[in-house]
Amino acid sequence: MTRSVYVTGIGRGDGRQVVELGVMELLTRQVDRVGVYRPLVHDTPDRIYELLRSRYRLAQDPATVYGMGYEEAAELQAEQGQEALTARLVEGYLRVAADYDTVLILGSDFAETNLPAELGVNARLANECGASVLVVIGGRAQSAESVVAEVRNAHHAYTNLGCDVIAIVANRVEAAEAGEIAERLALVPDVPVYVLPDEPALAAPTVAQIAETLGAEVLLGDDAGMARDALDFVFGGAMLPTFLPKLTPGCVVVTPGDRADLIVGALAAHSAGSPPIAGLLLTLDERPGPDILRLANRLAPGTPLLAVSTGSFTTAAGLFTLDGKLGAGTPRKAETALGLFETHVDTAELTDRLSVARSARVTPMMFEHALLERARADKRRIVLPEGAEERILRAAEVLLRRGVCDLTLLGEEDAVRKKAGDLGIALDDPGLQIVDPQTSPLRDRFAELYARLRAHRGVTYELAYDVVADVSYFGTLMVQEGLADGMVSGAVHSTAATIRPAFEIIKTRPGAKIVSSVFFMCLSDKVLVYGDCAVNPDPDAEQLADIAIQAAATAARFDVEPRVAMLSYSTGTSGTGADVDKVRTATELVRKLRPELLVEGPIQYDAAVVPSVAATKMPGSLVAGQATVLVFPDLNTGNNTYKAVQRSAGAVAVGPVLQGLRKPVNDLSRGALVQDIVNTVAITAIQAQQGDEQ
Repeated sequence: MTRSVYVTGIGRGDGRQVVELGVMELLTRQVDRVGVYRPLVHDTPDRIYELLRSRYRLAQDPATVYGMGYEEAAELQAEQGQEALTARLVEGYLRVAADYDTVLILGSDFAETNLPAELGVNARLANECGASVLVVIGGRAQSAESVVAEVRNAHHAYTNLGCDVIAIVANRVEAAEAGEIAERLALVPDVPVYVLPDEPALAAPTVAQIAETLGAEVLLGDDAGMARDALDFVFGGAMLPTFLPKLTPGCVVVTPGDRADLIVGALAAHSAGSPPIAGLLLTLDERPGPDILRLANRLAPGTPLLAVSTGSFTTAAGLFTLDGKLGAGTPRKAETALGLFETHVDTAELTDRLSVARSARVTPMMFEHALLERARADKRRIVLPEGAEERILRAAEVLLRRGVCDLTLLGEEDAVRKKAGDLGIALDDPGLQIVDPQTSPLRDRFAELYARLRAHRGVTYELAYDVVADVSYFGTLMVQEGLADGMVSGAVHSTAATIRPAFEIIKTRPGAKIVSSVFFMCLSDKVLVYGDCAVNPDPDAEQLADIAIQAAATAARFDVEPRVAMLSYSTGTSGTGADVDKVRTATELVRKLRPELLVEGPIQYDAAVVPSVAATKMPGSLVAGQATVLVFPDLNTGNNTYKAVQRSAGAVAVGPVLQGLRKPVNDLSRGALVQDIVNTVAITAIQAQQGDEQ
């Protein structure tokens, strides 16, 4: 039977999109097929559904998502009564429920809906759909007393109408009141109440939203600049010395278009990082001349410069009615929203109350969710040497907002902050450090340590002092000295530059003969482990056995039951030759060293993963047809195979994950996407958690 969750409220302005997004996150961690149903909709496509569709890769036909428009619903209710309206809306739900294991139902928004007794409509629908109810109430600009009263009223209203209320969220409450509200609401019987403080970044419109709402002309600005949040508005009319101290981080400067001094001054301040602004909005239909525009573009490339025809008063009136909106076009706001939800909601408790059965299949999204969840459960500090690289900064923003780990960025601090400012990223999280290896007090200490470690190679203190200023060496030494729990690099550095310091400083752990790598290959319905696809060009039989044993251990640490296939171009005893013999010898070594491990080899790829082929080529094998760890005979085969599967089968390749080191250091592909970096950092944090087991 389909399990459904109905997210609803008691009035408009509750900001429940944060909760809808958070609940979808929890559902997709557990269930492969999640459907969405919005019984009543203002306009299609619906903004929140489009966010869910793009973020969670939903394949649902949009035509099945929506029940009917509010106007049509009001007419139907007026003409035929609530029973007829309910029947129509439930029919729409049943069409979705027939195809999905779980359905997230998005309740009405109480905004200009013209529906009498709207709360009752939502309650009746939830009951008829057999859905559990999660109620959201809005607490913006309300006292603690008022919020507590609203929560209690909402609880009584929905339970008295027969609803199965599984939780209540008090959203957008004043941060100063959140603790008192949470304490008082702990007394609400039978249902947990979660309190989410108001988050300014969610209420802030993006520069793109400002431009769209005001019909502004975009004179300058790239996509990254237009995606910046406008956290404040500063109206410029004073002279420059008076104006500059009034600038605030993330503000939009609103000034007449003929004030070249304020335009250049604000952009110069942004360029210096003091403070980084979101952009400028020029009024009175005035535009700077071409010389000023060229200077502006050189001072702060990508920073938006907008122009409107209205005066400052009319423009201000339009700006102050704007509210930030979650949507497919605001992925950074989605990360902020999820971070807020996961910080203030007991997700384990709520997941349990949602009572959805975990799918037997493991999708790429479910695997990625599990990584973040495990990393967040025991936060570690990861050092990222490439601190001024755009993808690293964007990944850092996601990791910090989601509370996955603490971070240390390496680089010259002003350069890192300027780059972050250009991208609209605020580096104000308490879990973030920025360290410049060139000027850090740690440089002397690290030079002494490195000189001792490499004295047998003739390394002097003077030489070591230069070496440790390199970000890869500095980051590795931070890990070695316990100042960070792991390191991730390689977005702009080569694999050799990333792992050479680890070989020299951290070295292999006891029992590991070599350092090798694996990729987690997330297919549509399972996760496979490929090794070695990144480090060892042509391992001998002993090294190949070591790679297999390490890969099996890595798989087990990430909840992939290891069944190891030692791959070759031949299966069983059907082939001979040096390459096959190497794999056969390696397989025998694995069996000797780890007799409890399920391993088969030599075996061809199809016999390893396709049951029907395995039944013909290797009947009776406990590995053939169901292998989860696939060990390639050499780097040429492994690297090409993982890329072929990644590109042709649409698999998500997470890695390379290095194994065999005493402490975790991981390499990135130089083509790594932001999500790839996020996943690799999460894996590194989990490896650090498990350090005592390695």
